Amino acid sequence: MLHAERGRDGITILENTPDINVALIDIMMPEMDGYETMQHIRAKPELDGVPLVAVTAKAMKGDRQKCLDAGASDYIAKPVDIELMLALLRVWIGRSREGGSVAAFAEAAAE
Repeated sequence: MLHAERGRDGITILENTPDINVALIDIMMPEMDGYETMQHIRAKPELDGVPLVAVTAKAMKGDRQKCLDAGASDYIAKPVDIELMLALLRVWIGRSREGGSVAAFAEAAAE
């Protein structure tokens, strides 16, 4: 497991570690928030297939859609339910290993 405190550091890790199956993106990060970080990741064709799970402390109406619009494949609110997080990770790691586009993943997550 790799860890970054800032969005730019996370992007660098993703760029330099091509075998990452899923990335958890905290929305509340210093310097570059999770929304901006996900948009930068999605702008890079070489990272398009990496599922992004947004993690946010703000469980407000519309947050899930805002995360999906920024490029997240899925969304989970804090405090994180560990069983739900593990289930999400199993799904996204499985899909990432099967191949396919993130857009298709996001559509499947919305259903």
